[in-house]
Amino acid sequence: MEGNDSKKENGGPEDKKSYAGIPEADFVDDVDAFMAKPENNGSVDKVLKKLDESHSKYKFMELNLVNKRKKLKEKIPDLEQTLLMIEKLQTEKNNNQDMETQFVLSDQVYAKALVSPTDKVCLWLGANVMLEYTLKDARELLTKNIEAAKQNLNFIEHDLDFLRDQFTTTEVNMARVYNWDVKRRKTE
Repeated sequence: MEGNDSKKENGGPEDKKSYAGIPEADFVDDVDAFMAKPENNGSVDKVLKKLDESHSKYKFMELNLVNKRKKLKEKIPDLEQTLLMIEKLQTEKNNNQDMETQFVLSDQVYAKALVSPTDKVCLWLGANVMLEYTLKDARELLTKNIEAAKQNLNFIEHDLDFLRDQFTTTEVNMARVYNWDVKRRKTE
Protein backbone atom coordinates (compact mmCIF):
# COMPACT_ATOMS: atom_id res chain seq x y z
CA MET A 1 0.00 0.00 0.00
CA GLU A 2 1.53 3.25 -1.08
CA GLY A 3 1.81 6.16 1.35
CA ASN A 4 0.95 4.13 4.45
CA ASP A 5 3.01 6.29 6.75
CA SER A 6 1.92 9.69 5.50
CA LYS A 7 -1.37 11.46 6.05
CA LYS A 8 -3.71 11.87 3.13
CA GLU A 9 -5.69 15.05 2.60
CA ASN A 10 -8.65 13.96 4.73
CA GLY A 11 -6.43 12.93 7.65
CA GLY A 12 -8.59 9.88 8.40
CA PRO A 13 -7.47 6.86 10.40
CA GLU A 14 -7.08 4.69 7.28
CA ASP A 15 -4.04 6.75 6.28
CA LYS A 16 -1.65 5.22 8.81
CA LYS A 17 -0.99 1.81 10.23
CA SER A 18 -0.85 3.20 13.78
CA TYR A 19 -1.19 6.73 15.11
CA ALA A 20 0.30 5.83 18.49
CA GLY A 21 3.48 4.39 16.94
CA ILE A 22 2.56 0.78 17.72
CA PRO A 23 5.15 -1.53 16.17
CA GLU A 24 3.87 -3.93 13.55
CA ALA A 25 4.23 -7.66 14.19
CA ASP A 26 5.98 -9.41 11.29
CA PHE A 27 4.30 -12.59 10.09
CA VAL A 28 6.63 -15.60 10.17
CA ASP A 29 6.06 -17.15 6.76
CA ASP A 30 9.06 -19.48 6.66
CA VAL A 31 9.61 -20.86 10.16
CA ASP A 32 12.78 -22.74 9.17
CA ALA A 33 14.44 -19.55 7.90
CA PHE A 34 13.13 -17.58 10.89
CA MET A 35 14.55 -20.07 13.39
CA ALA A 36 17.89 -20.16 11.53
CA LYS A 37 18.42 -16.42 12.04
CA PRO A 38 21.43 -15.69 14.29
CA GLU A 39 19.34 -13.79 16.88
CA ASN A 40 17.05 -16.83 17.26
CA ASN A 41 19.84 -19.42 17.16
CA GLY A 42 17.26 -22.20 16.83
CA SER A 43 16.16 -21.71 20.45
CA VAL A 44 12.40 -22.29 20.53
CA ASP A 45 12.10 -21.22 24.17
CA LYS A 46 13.90 -17.95 23.46
CA VAL A 47 11.72 -17.20 20.42
CA LEU A 48 8.48 -18.11 22.20
CA LYS A 49 9.49 -15.96 25.17
CA LYS A 50 10.18 -13.01 22.85
CA LEU A 51 6.84 -13.49 21.08
CA ASP A 52 5.05 -13.76 24.44
CA GLU A 53 6.69 -10.51 25.58
CA SER A 54 5.50 -8.80 22.40
CA HIS A 55 2.01 -10.17 23.02
CA SER A 56 2.07 -8.81 26.59
CA LYS A 57 3.22 -5.40 25.34
CA TYR A 58 0.34 -5.33 22.87
CA LYS A 59 -2.08 -6.19 25.70
CA PHE A 60 -0.66 -3.32 27.78
CA MET A 61 -1.04 -0.91 24.85
CA GLU A 62 -4.60 -2.12 24.37
CA LEU A 63 -5.42 -1.45 28.03
CA ASN A 64 -4.08 2.11 27.74
CA LEU A 65 -6.02 2.76 24.53
CA VAL A 66 -9.23 1.34 25.99
CA ASN A 67 -8.86 3.68 28.99
CA LYS A 68 -8.26 6.66 26.68
CA ARG A 69 -11.30 5.70 24.60
CA LYS A 70 -13.45 5.46 27.73
CA LYS A 71 -12.35 8.93 28.91
CA LEU A 72 -13.04 10.45 25.49
CA LYS A 73 -16.46 8.81 25.29
CA GLU A 74 -17.29 10.45 28.63
CA LYS A 75 -15.72 13.79 27.71
CA ILE A 76 -17.42 14.32 24.32
CA PRO A 77 -21.03 14.37 25.65
CA ASP A 78 -19.95 16.75 28.45
CA LEU A 79 -18.40 19.11 25.91
CA GLU A 80 -21.50 18.91 23.70
CA GLN A 81 -23.78 19.67 26.68
CA THR A 82 -21.63 22.65 27.60
CA LEU A 83 -21.81 23.89 23.99
CA LEU A 84 -25.61 23.59 24.09
CA MET A 85 -25.67 25.66 27.28
CA ILE A 86 -23.49 28.33 25.65
CA GLU A 87 -25.95 28.47 22.74
CA LYS A 88 -28.88 28.70 25.19
CA LEU A 89 -27.17 31.59 27.00
CA GLN A 90 -26.60 33.32 23.65
CA THR A 91 -30.29 32.91 22.74
CA GLU A 92 -31.42 34.31 26.09
CA LYS A 93 -28.96 37.22 25.75
CA ASN A 94 -30.32 38.01 22.26
CA ASN A 95 -33.88 37.92 23.66
CA ASN A 96 -32.74 40.04 26.64
CA GLN A 97 -34.62 37.78 29.07
CA ASP A 98 -33.71 36.35 32.43
CA MET A 99 -33.32 32.60 32.39
CA GLU A 100 -34.76 30.48 35.18
CA THR A 101 -32.59 27.52 36.08
CA GLN A 102 -31.68 25.18 38.92
CA PHE A 103 -28.28 24.91 40.57
CA VAL A 104 -27.00 21.77 42.25
CA LEU A 105 -26.22 22.47 45.90
CA SER A 106 -25.39 18.88 46.79
CA ASP A 107 -26.51 15.41 45.72
CA GLN A 108 -30.18 15.70 44.81
CA VAL A 109 -30.52 19.17 46.37
CA TYR A 110 -31.24 21.99 43.92
CA ALA A 111 -31.97 25.70 44.22
CA LYS A 112 -33.92 27.80 41.72
CA ALA A 113 -32.27 30.92 40.37
CA LEU A 114 -32.76 33.61 37.76
CA VAL A 115 -29.76 34.26 35.54
CA SER A 116 -29.56 37.68 33.94
CA PRO A 117 -28.43 37.88 30.29
CA THR A 118 -24.67 37.73 30.08
CA ASP A 119 -22.02 37.74 27.42
CA LYS A 120 -19.38 36.01 29.55
CA VAL A 121 -19.04 32.48 30.94
CA CYS A 122 -16.42 30.67 33.00
CA LEU A 123 -15.18 27.30 31.77
CA TRP A 124 -13.27 24.71 33.78
CA LEU A 125 -10.08 23.86 31.94
CA GLY A 126 -8.96 21.19 34.39
CA ALA A 127 -6.39 21.05 37.20
CA ASN A 128 -8.58 23.47 39.22
CA VAL A 129 -8.25 26.16 36.55
CA MET A 130 -11.25 28.19 35.40
CA LEU A 131 -11.12 30.98 32.80
CA GLU A 132 -13.67 33.55 31.74
CA TYR A 133 -14.61 33.67 28.05
CA THR A 134 -17.04 35.63 25.94
CA LEU A 135 -19.88 33.49 24.61
CA LYS A 136 -18.38 33.63 21.12
CA ASP A 137 -14.90 32.58 22.31
CA ALA A 138 -16.35 29.84 24.50
CA ARG A 139 -18.34 28.46 21.54
CA GLU A 140 -15.23 28.47 19.33
CA LEU A 141 -13.12 26.77 22.01
CA LEU A 142 -15.72 24.09 22.72
CA THR A 143 -16.31 23.42 19.02
CA LYS A 144 -12.57 23.03 18.46
CA ASN A 145 -12.26 20.74 21.51
CA ILE A 146 -15.18 18.57 20.38
CA GLU A 147 -13.69 18.16 16.91
CA ALA A 148 -10.28 17.28 18.37
CA ALA A 149 -11.80 14.78 20.81
CA LYS A 150 -13.79 13.09 18.04
CA GLN A 151 -10.70 12.90 15.83
CA ASN A 152 -8.67 11.42 18.70
CA LEU A 153 -11.45 8.89 19.32
CA ASN A 154 -11.28 7.85 15.66
CA PHE A 155 -7.50 7.46 15.91
CA ILE A 156 -7.84 5.35 19.05
CA GLU A 157 -10.48 3.13 17.42
CA HIS A 158 -8.16 2.70 14.45
CA ASP A 159 -5.21 1.82 16.70
CA LEU A 160 -7.33 -0.71 18.61
CA ASP A 161 -8.21 -2.41 15.32
CA PHE A 162 -4.52 -2.36 14.38
CA LEU A 163 -3.64 -3.91 17.76
CA ARG A 164 -6.15 -6.73 17.23
CA ASP A 165 -4.34 -7.58 14.00
CA GLN A 166 -1.03 -7.59 15.87
CA PHE A 167 -2.47 -9.96 18.51
CA THR A 168 -3.57 -12.35 15.80
CA THR A 169 -0.25 -12.19 13.96
CA THR A 170 1.73 -12.74 17.16
CA GLU A 171 -0.48 -15.63 18.28
CA VAL A 172 -0.22 -17.28 14.86
CA ASN A 173 3.56 -16.86 14.95
CA MET A 174 3.69 -18.48 18.39
CA ALA A 175 1.61 -21.41 17.18
CA ARG A 176 3.72 -21.81 14.04
CA VAL A 177 6.99 -21.83 16.03
CA TYR A 178 5.54 -24.26 18.57
CA ASN A 179 4.26 -26.58 15.84
CA TRP A 180 7.62 -26.35 14.05
CA ASP A 181 9.31 -27.48 17.27
CA VAL A 182 6.90 -30.40 17.72
CA LYS A 183 7.48 -31.48 14.14
CA ARG A 184 11.25 -31.14 14.55
CA ARG A 185 11.22 -33.24 17.73
CA LYS A 186 9.19 -35.96 15.99
CA THR A 187 11.73 -36.22 13.18
CA GLU A 188 14.58 -36.49 15.70
